[in-house]
This record gives sequence, structure tokens and C-alpha cells, in this order.
Amino acid sequence: MTKTYSDSEIEALIAERKPLPSKWRDRTLLRQKRGHEEQELDLIGDEGNEFRIILRRSRVNVLDFSVILAVRVEQSNRFFRLRRYNGKSHGHRNQIENNSFYGFHIHVATERYQEIGTREDTYAELTDRYGDYEGALRCFMEDLNFEAPAEDQLGLPFEV
Repeated sequence: MTKTYSDSEIEALIAERKPLPSKWRDRTLLRQKRGHEEQELDLIGDEGNEFRIILRRSRVNVLDFSVILAVRVEQSNRFFRLRRYNGKSHGHRNQIENNSFYGFHIHVATERYQEIGTREDTYAELTDRYGDYEGALRCFMEDLNFEAPAEDQLGLPFEV
């Protein structure tokens, strides 16, 4: 059975403080796969939720990337995608709103898209807050309540 999250549950998960482990930057270095690079980092939020950061980037197209925050669904091995910061490598269409666009965009998990049977993070919004993978990662860290360990907070937070 698939778990459905309400919009208020999704917002509570986003708001949950997510302490990053020491040397977290080293643990987010991308590894080569077929045609792309990827990495995952698991961490525990202050409320005990298990989160996963999923990083993917094409080796061919610098505008083709995803920076994803997911949470483990209780009593399962499934991860629910809360946010996905995508590059400008493809067009996107929001089915309910019946609008389409092409550009850098952020996918947002919503209750209403779950209710119509699509992927939880199908809805997306255009953004001009980043223009590359590093910028997307920076926005992701700023937006989703991550906290770097004290030893990492010497310069700019979340400098990549």
C-alpha cells in the first residue's frame, strides 16, 4: 500500500532540521555511472525521520541534473520525493494546471498530485534562483533546513 502525505505533513518534513554529517561535502562527490554521475547521502532529521539526498548529473549535458530530497516511508524501503531541483534540459508540464514551460525548475511534492495517481513530485515551478548544478545544490541546502556541522561553518554556509 502506498502512503499518501498531506500538504501539512510534507511541509513539516521540509521544516524538520536536517543536521549534515561531518565531511558531508566529501560524501556528496559524484561517482561515475553509465552516462551520468550520481551520489546518495542518508541522514536523520531532528524528529527521527530518515532523509536521503540524491544527486545526479549528466556527463554529456551540463544542464541535465537533479538534486533531490526524499524521506523514507515508515515501515518500508520506499523513499518519497519531497523536492527535486532540476536543470534546464527538458520541458515540463503541470497536468492539473495545464501549463508547460522550459527552464530550470523545482518539483514539489503535493497532496493533490498524489490523489490523481501521479508521482508525488510531479508538480513543478520555474525558478531563476540557479543556473547550474552547483547553484541548485546551494539553493537546495538553503531551502530545506539543512545544518552543517560546526567545523563546516567557517566560511559561507553550504559553499560547494
